[in-house]
Amino acid sequence: MTTTDVRPGTKNASGRLPGAWGLGLRRGGLELRQFFRQRDQVVFTFAFPVVFLFLFASIFSDDVAGAGITASQLYVPAMMAAGIMSTSFQSLGISIAIERDEKVLRRLRGTPMPPAAYFLGKIWLVLATGALETAVLLLVGTTLYDVDLPSDPGKWADFAWIFVLGLTACALLGIAISTVPKSGRSATSVVVLPFLVLQFISGVYIAIDTIPDWMLNIGALFPLKWMCQGLRGVFLPDSAKVLEQAGGWEFGRIALVLGAWCVGGLLLCLLTFRWKNRRDG
Repeated sequence: MTTTDVRPGTKNASGRLPGAWGLGLRRGGLELRQFFRQRDQVVFTFAFPVVFLFLFASIFSDDVAGAGITASQLYVPAMMAAGIMSTSFQSLGISIAIERDEKVLRRLRGTPMPPAAYFLGKIWLVLATGALETAVLLLVGTTLYDVDLPSDPGKWADFAWIFVLGLTACALLGIAISTVPKSGRSATSVVVLPFLVLQFISGVYIAIDTIPDWMLNIGALFPLKWMCQGLRGVFLPDSAKVLEQAGGWEFGRIALVLGAWCVGGLLLCLLTFRWKNRRDG
């Protein structure tokens, strides 16, 4: 048996248990295989933001006054941000709550597998699905709605750190909120409601310049608003800055807010995560 054949909890050729990183990679592969075997979940996950992009871009297709873009172009980066949050925050918040309710987490906790390996597996899952969803939305945006790909390498660097920080922050928040539902059955309702509200007040479905300031200020407390703003800054021309609440892309502030949510989300996970349901003690 080679080291690549070792299953979690078994010793490798040197007689030692595999480390958390190696087990996390194997766990991530298992998570991905389980995800892609559920065809209805795969179709819904990747089709949902594309369908909403098509609907909103078809209904609101006029030029945006003074911004040098069409409304359909405005929706593309917003839906990309929502897709990232959907594959991280929503996906983990629901799936972990269900696994806890079905006692999967308790059984895993009783194995020699380090707890970090379980979370690394989840991170690999959301990283792969988030990247695929973003690529699909970007393909749709460039082919159907005339969104131009950046020619400046600096813009692609901005895209990379916005994607990584945004995905990480939302994934950690998804892990944290998974402790809120009392059962796996209620997880969807508990997780989807705040995500849906955030999409309306963060500039996903409604243009920023038409949302009341007090709603924008609430949305600015969470990562989605800043992910939308950052991706608009990457894929839209500078003429679209006039639509932002502050009149600019504010990449520095975006990095600070998303970075703060990564730290805050990690602290929330450490303080609130449970391997068992409340009724199990």
